Amino acid sequence: MKKTLSYLFNMLIIILISQSVFASNNEKIVVEPPFWWAGMKNTELQLMVHGDKISATTAVIRYEGVTIVSQVPVENQNFIFLNIRLDPQVKPGTFEIKFMKEKELVYNYNYELRQREEGSALRKGFDDQDVIYLIMPDRFANGNPANDSDPSMLEKADRSNPNGRHGGDIQGVTDHLDYLSDLGVTAVWLTPVLENNAEAYSYHGYAITDFYKVDPRQGSNEEYIAMVNKAHEKGLKVIMDMVFNHYGTGHWWTNDMPMRDWVNEWPEFTRSNYRGGTISDPYAAESDRNQMSKGWFDGHMADLNAANHFVEKYLIQNSIWWIEFAGLDGIRQDTYPYSDKTVMANWTKALNQEYPNFSIVGEVWLNYAAQVAYWQENTKNADGYNSGLDYVMDFPLKYAINSAFNEENGWDKGILRLYESLSLDFLYSHPEQIVNFADNHDCDRIFSALGEDKQKMKMAMTFLLTIRGLPQLFYGTEVLSTGLERQGHGFIRKDFAGGWPNDKTNAFTPEGRTKDQNEVFNHIRTLLQFRKMNEVLQNGKLKHYLPQDGVYVYFRYNDNESVMVILNNNKQSKTIDGKRFSESLSGFKSGTDVIGNTQFESLNSIEVPAMSSRVIQLE
Repeated sequence: MKKTLSYLFNMLIIILISQSVFASNNEKIVVEPPFWWAGMKNTELQLMVHGDKISATTAVIRYEGVTIVSQVPVENQNFIFLNIRLDPQVKPGTFEIKFMKEKELVYNYNYELRQREEGSALRKGFDDQDVIYLIMPDRFANGNPANDSDPSMLEKADRSNPNGRHGGDIQGVTDHLDYLSDLGVTAVWLTPVLENNAEAYSYHGYAITDFYKVDPRQGSNEEYIAMVNKAHEKGLKVIMDMVFNHYGTGHWWTNDMPMRDWVNEWPEFTRSNYRGGTISDPYAAESDRNQMSKGWFDGHMADLNAANHFVEKYLIQNSIWWIEFAGLDGIRQDTYPYSDKTVMANWTKALNQEYPNFSIVGEVWLNYAAQVAYWQENTKNADGYNSGLDYVMDFPLKYAINSAFNEENGWDKGILRLYESLSLDFLYSHPEQIVNFADNHDCDRIFSALGEDKQKMKMAMTFLLTIRGLPQLFYGTEVLSTGLERQGHGFIRKDFAGGWPNDKTNAFTPEGRTKDQNEVFNHIRTLLQFRKMNEVLQNGKLKHYLPQDGVYVYFRYNDNESVMVILNNNKQSKTIDGKRFSESLSGFKSGTDVIGNTQFESLNSIEVPAMSSRVIQLE
């Protein structure tokens, strides 16, 4: 009996020691993606595994429906890539991945296959019914002051520094979802919230140091999911900002690169030339194209070599992981033309195969409509390239909005710029799938660009919210936030007043806003709420008339309804003659201006006050 008890005791000790070793070994390796799902359409999964001299081991998995197809060592012996096939009927659960050297267990990793959410593959993305609200979380609202700084992160909070971290976070966004819903927007785009561990200038989020982890100063993965779920409860969609062209040099890859061509390296540090037009230019020198796509965006942002098939697979799986994990409604892809264009087309194809109704908008920061149109799906490009990218951002129109209301009206200036910009929509395969904006986190605040003129601001917002495509507002635009790029990015990314406990004013409330702020806020809110209920402003056709005497008139319409928009870019009132617009006014006798609730019993002549706009629902 004593021998039996002694034997059982020794076995228990061995089991406990083994479990301890397995646990510690589990912590010694990194596996990405950290977990996956059963029931995905694509049954192939590639795991990147990092551990000391792990290439000398052999991976073993014994789980029904999971098969290691190949184990690929690379030039760095601390990495292997496991190509795994998941049977369509594989059951959710946890299985061990044992890394053996001869008969000795070197590492053990418990890998989880989760149950896929029912219907996730058919998740509907954003579309032309939506209005996007862009938030830089660090500058929007501080919902949890306890996470402003984190001992594991290099940069600490310093709200006095325009380029420092100010403490805004995911909880701050969650706390103000009612504000966004009341304003009338329908989708929220946050600049990147993933870990950015750098000594300085880490608040913007575009130098990611962990592609699977929310920055602890922003919150946690769980808080991000909670924010998404809360937004969905309130009828708001969530768009995640992703960065595939580069990553922060604080990433652990920097000290132990999987392979030499994981990033684009040069004999000496070489920046991108930032000339995206070279990619579509039929006459561009190859050296210029290479510098555009392979040069580094900045010294602390290593340029990922997406043409490396392991990098490509890593990025595709990372997107799918976040869509599935967080229940995303869309992706905004940063610096879209900077990455390998073939890989980006493969990326959009892979996402559309897994989520056919999903939406992606690419940052295509180019100056001319023809250059932007090159990157939209199904454009008939001379070189045959098809990006598969459904939405693009209309930077040329943004520039037109910024200048149109500041110039004297003339043959090629003033409000005619808006007309000319829209007249180039024939270049786009889907002009209705364009994101329109007047400012964002990289450009002058529109109120400042318009000389802080309230009347110009209201006209610009009328135009933005009534033309084709999806409007995008930058946080604080609705309360007249100011800032010019030449002052520094920190000044166009100012804190939203009222987002911090000790703020002297609170622009989230009518009482905390000035008279001018409330006037512009209510102008925008009225248009947003009207757009939300009006199909012709969401997806109706557009017909516009050549501007005359500084007055621009256009119609959004379908077979049953029509809305007439008039912009008077003059310092005196104007009366327009309805006869000129008879082809659009035929069948309508009266109308109501939704901005001022002004009734028009006749459409024969319509007066428009100086420097103002009318949005008339025709009856």
